[in-house]
Amino acid sequence: MGLAITRTDQADEGVYRADLPGADQPAVLTWRLRGGARVIEHTFVPPAMRGQGVAQQLVEAIVADARAEGFRIVPQCSYAEVLFRRNADWVDVRAQG
Repeated sequence: MGLAITRTDQADEGVYRADLPGADQPAVLTWRLRGGARVIEHTFVPPAMRGQGVAQQLVEAIVADARAEGFRIVPQCSYAEVLFRRNADWVDVRAQG
């Protein structure tokens, strides 16, 4: 399922959002700026849409943006942390520490 993901950035925080057909809430990934890195704080997918790779696509979107724009990511959210461990090729965008 390829999603249309939108991104909203403010000075020190932002949201990646996917509106899902048939869901009453969007799927979201939230981040907050800390020490020059974007900390993934939370991913949420409506219960009826879980297990379909939606959250993974949100994380992949921020990884792609990090590569394109040169920022680093701290995967604080437990789901994002699991994906970073599974995708060793994302080491180039992972913040140290």
